[in-house]
Amino acid sequence: MLLSKLRSARKFGEGQSNPWSVYEQLRACGDVVPSPWGGVMVTSYEACSQVLRDRTYGTPDLEWRLQQGEPRWTAPASTLFSRMIMLLNPPEHTRQRRVLGNTFDRQTLTHLSTVVGELVDERLDELERRMHQDGEADYAEIVGDGLPVAAVGRWLGVPSADFELLRTWTHGQAWSQELFPTPAQLAVADESALNLKAYFEALVLERTKSPGDDVLSSWIREWAEVEKDPEEAASIVQRLATFSIMAGLETTSNLLNAAMWQLDRHPDQADWLRYHPEGIPAAVEEVLRYDPAVAITTRVGSRSDSLSDVAVGKGQLVYVCIGSAHHDPRFISDPDRFDVRRSGPARHLAFGQGAHFCLGAGLGRLEGQLLLRRMLTRFPTLRVVSEPIWEPRVAFRRMASMRVGLAPRARFAGEGL
Repeated sequence: MLLSKLRSARKFGEGQSNPWSVYEQLRACGDVVPSPWGGVMVTSYEACSQVLRDRTYGTPDLEWRLQQGEPRWTAPASTLFSRMIMLLNPPEHTRQRRVLGNTFDRQTLTHLSTVVGELVDERLDELERRMHQDGEADYAEIVGDGLPVAAVGRWLGVPSADFELLRTWTHGQAWSQELFPTPAQLAVADESALNLKAYFEALVLERTKSPGDDVLSSWIREWAEVEKDPEEAASIVQRLATFSIMAGLETTSNLLNAAMWQLDRHPDQADWLRYHPEGIPAAVEEVLRYDPAVAITTRVGSRSDSLSDVAVGKGQLVYVCIGSAHHDPRFISDPDRFDVRRSGPARHLAFGQGAHFCLGAGLGRLEGQLLLRRMLTRFPTLRVVSEPIWEPRVAFRRMASMRVGLAPRARFAGEGL
């Protein structure tokens, strides 16, 4: 039953626009349950948080994948991804995080706020131009995808002419991280991953010869001092740059799209935010809680253990169902209600927890907050004009298209309730 439900969500898009019923069914199976395809699924908030924080559970790194001996795990997209920082285990993960430090500290984010604000205005300008030209426009393409790839690309010093290619390859490689990828999807993932690798290898080489004041040049200088082998130093920088684009686009894109979609469905809350912009940071956290980009992530048992009296063997996959955890009524009251005015600290798992907490969390939050501040003021009549189209994914949510337009008049507070 569990397997058929998840496969149905992948094949027909069931559960993509409204995954909360699927999450409820997962939790009904138990906090920790053996999955039909091996390993265990963790569905409650408490158990998910425990796995993410507990160093007993590592990531499915390159060594683990090669041990599986299956094409799914040993294919180029899988092995290339497994060498990136968020899939490393100690001591290499510890070493790279130490060298990177706090990538998006307060000073960096203050500096980036001006740059990101300009990019938000550019994206909204393009959205307005398309709506005036055609009557409606694809918000997911122009803003949801366009802003994150531009923000990370500008930060890295990537030529803007290459943003579209990077966006295509990033979404393509994500298929290798899904639960049930088809052979065709895995082929797309492999090609995309190899293209990303070649692109950033060339860019690192170019920036090594002609350094600038961008982050990529800074990383090249830092790793040249830390890593004795010049080729390995360049390879680490290439992987960091590749992962920055991949993670910054896949996760933040869902945040920006979900914010637009949920506020359109709850116009009273959008109206409230227009008059109470101080509530926008909490609204971003509620979007991250309500509809996280990473619905399911994975860990691997480093030794035989048990979770909620369910045995977890060494080397066994643990599927951490973040989407389900966020709608666990033991974690938060009335979890299926979207409410930007929820009080209390943000304890969601959208950026992970523990040693692998997301490096780019600060940048993602900054993009979401600046976009809402400008968009709510500039387009009070912006409306979704047709149901969004979702990619048939299970682990990584992605809205492929969402058409928007300007309504003839603004909704007044409370209308549509």
